[in-house]
Amino acid sequence: MRKFEEALSAKVFHSQTAFRLESGEVLPGLHIAYHTYGTMKEDGSNVVWVCHALTANSDVADWWTGLIGSGKAIDPARHFIVCANIIGSCYGSSGPHTINPETGHPWYRQFPTITIRDMVQAHILLRQHLEIPRIHLLIGGSMGGYQALEWSLQEPAVIDRLFLLCTGAAESAWGIAIHTAQRLAIEADDTWKDNCHSAGSKGLKAARAIGMLTYRNYRTFVRAQSDEDKEKTDNFRASSYIIYQGDKLVKRFNAQSYWLLTKAMDSHNIARGRHEDITTTLSHIQQPTLLIGISSDILCPPEEQQFMAAHLPHATYHEIDSSYGHDGFLIEFEKIGNILQEWMQ
Repeated sequence: MRKFEEALSAKVFHSQTAFRLESGEVLPGLHIAYHTYGTMKEDGSNVVWVCHALTANSDVADWWTGLIGSGKAIDPARHFIVCANIIGSCYGSSGPHTINPETGHPWYRQFPTITIRDMVQAHILLRQHLEIPRIHLLIGGSMGGYQALEWSLQEPAVIDRLFLLCTGAAESAWGIAIHTAQRLAIEADDTWKDNCHSAGSKGLKAARAIGMLTYRNYRTFVRAQSDEDKEKTDNFRASSYIIYQGDKLVKRFNAQSYWLLTKAMDSHNIARGRHEDITTTLSHIQQPTLLIGISSDILCPPEEQQFMAAHLPHATYHEIDSSYGHDGFLIEFEKIGNILQEWMQ
């Protein structure tokens, strides 16, 4: 299937060491799919690591072409760029569709619950395997920002700088409610627990439809999806667009991974288990940090980035006036690139 073929260009690190999850469950081994671009300096001073969001993969030069590539803000001619597929995904890293070595069959719904911190532990394992001594710039947008924040707390001496977009220090009640609605859509598909790659595909389509309403907003739909024909009573453009986006995701992703990863997002709170409030935890992050918010983002609104900017010791905050909502961090690459280049210089 195409969604799995897209992962084939990735390198895969195979760890035979037992991997203990935050839940206490243990994976007998671990696969981590990843991409690298450019050449690393011996001291790691040109390493840029990108943590990806919910349904992305490790080929960051493919899905973030506006920011990463020749002549762009992050350029493989100057930087050594790394992106690892998160565990629980369906793009080559350990997840529902990889083989459980103890059974010889895919995990499917038996794959254990994971958290953002588990993902970061897998990133650290890969960093050590690649012998990367330090990360000059750690980037994360949306769910990728969750990983970057956790990583900066777990390996403060390794991470030099942070670049965070459309993200927050903890998953909000709003985000958890959205994810719950999406999982309810998946669970309403009575095939979602089946032991096959297409399990829950209709539920995933519905979950994506819910997600699209939060990735964009009223203005973007009215501007781009309104019908000029006032006589219409069916087959509206907005409806066709939502159906198209649902079908598109079903072709490249998996319902069981989607269910698992939204659960992981809900677990995100940098103060969890640290016996302090979230502002104190933020104060421990000493790295210079660039924060970008999108004015029309209703999923992770600018107030979440502003909160972090107020409590991170060395933060710089920029807000981009854009109608693209949460997806603006992937679309407004020219503005983002200019801000990033100026900040890095």
